[in-house]
Amino acid sequence: MITVFQAIIIGLVQGITELFPISSLGHSVILPSIFGWNLHQSDKYYLTFLVATHFATALVLFLFFFKDWMKILKGLARSLRARYIDKSDTYAKLGWLLVIGTIPAGILGLLFQDSLQKLFASARIAAVLLIINGVILWGAEKMRKYAKNVKETAAQSDKNASKLSWGQSFLIGTVQSAALLPGISRSGSSMAGGLLAGLNNEEAARFSFLLATPIIGAAALLKLPSLFTSSIAPERSAILWGALAAAVAAYISVRFLVKYFQTRTLKPFAIYCLIAGLTFSLYLGLK
Repeated sequence: MITVFQAIIIGLVQGITELFPISSLGHSVILPSIFGWNLHQSDKYYLTFLVATHFATALVLFLFFFKDWMKILKGLARSLRARYIDKSDTYAKLGWLLVIGTIPAGILGLLFQDSLQKLFASARIAAVLLIINGVILWGAEKMRKYAKNVKETAAQSDKNASKLSWGQSFLIGTVQSAALLPGISRSGSSMAGGLLAGLNNEEAARFSFLLATPIIGAAALLKLPSLFTSSIAPERSAILWGALAAAVAAYISVRFLVKYFQTRTLKPFAIYCLIAGLTFSLYLGLK
């Protein structure tokens, strides 16, 4: 069983690491082993717990970007009524870019999520993949097209993101699918893809957060009914506390990161992943 204390700690970590580009899934696999907690990702109740925390994170993202989502949904509706996408309609184009970007992760997630997560649900493997995540973030910063960030309004950031091609959006979504592996960050991989597509850090971060909302939310909704099964009843209270902790942490994280990426880069997160992955690997190897 997962205790309320364990659920709150892991929920807080999940809410932070889902949005910070340092892999929530990797930390949810590694930390129980580090703390000596008898929690395993393959256990049904633990999977339900992760589903609840991810749903809470997706809900926070949707509410935080609520005004943007209303513009996007209205833009999609306009394009459907007109049966074409006006080049000057930023949010119609952005909406369809997000639709295309969700396709790779949606298909691969439905086909391979369970098998991949069971195959790689090892703390030692997750620690190694965390190092690889750091290399990806560092490499993306080195290869990105824009050397400097400048502060932009949200509208300007969305307008620049809407200039991505359909192929670039599909590629970002494909790269994001690497987050099916514990240790590879969803937000980190999609931000890296955005940087390589020509966005700056702020634009890549906003596009990543918008892209993550339907993917995380839809995946969680598919499995959320398991929270209400009788077999989960003993852990339900702890799971709900963990989800609440994840929601609070996600809100604080997204507020911080939206401002952080206006002028700063992925390099600190790359360094963290490299150091943490190496440290976790050495520690787990000695156990």
